[in-house]
Amino acid sequence: MKIRNISIGVVLLDQLSKYLVVHFCYKGQSIVVLKNILSFTYIDNPGAAFGFMADTQSWIRIPFFVLITIGAGLIVYSYQRLIPREKVWQRFSLGLIWGGAMGNFVDRVFYRQVVDFIDVEKISFWNYHFPFIFNVADSCITVGLTLLISIYIFDKNAQTEGMA
Repeated sequence: MKIRNISIGVVLLDQLSKYLVVHFCYKGQSIVVLKNILSFTYIDNPGAAFGFMADTQSWIRIPFFVLITIGAGLIVYSYQRLIPREKVWQRFSLGLIWGGAMGNFVDRVFYRQVVDFIDVEKISFWNYHFPFIFNVADSCITVGLTLLISIYIFDKNAQTEGMA
């Protein structure tokens, strides 16, 4: 499985979804998809996950995110070279992570902020409401990381690779 193909697919899906939101919604508009569960709420996020660095000046924030994305790219590139081709799920998870990072990177470079719109309304953990609005790229990063961590927790062969 080519990590590059997964990543390109994620970037295309992410950018298409953001294009549709930007061109067919106005900022702050919320469209109910599933009542009391899911809405599309268009916001611009100058920061990262959970609004991290949102209030930081752009001359600091933008280079920071560019460097983080380049660093993550180098890590993913180096790591994927160690994973055998038959480890499809590990390669798939890296493709999701890299594609998500690149999807948000495109927004940061061209718009200096990220378009977010997926608003999960009624999910709570231990009586804590999930108040965040995110996008396809964020979802792919989260799913990719969760899958990769799960593989290493539950797959004993994955834990010993590269140690021999």
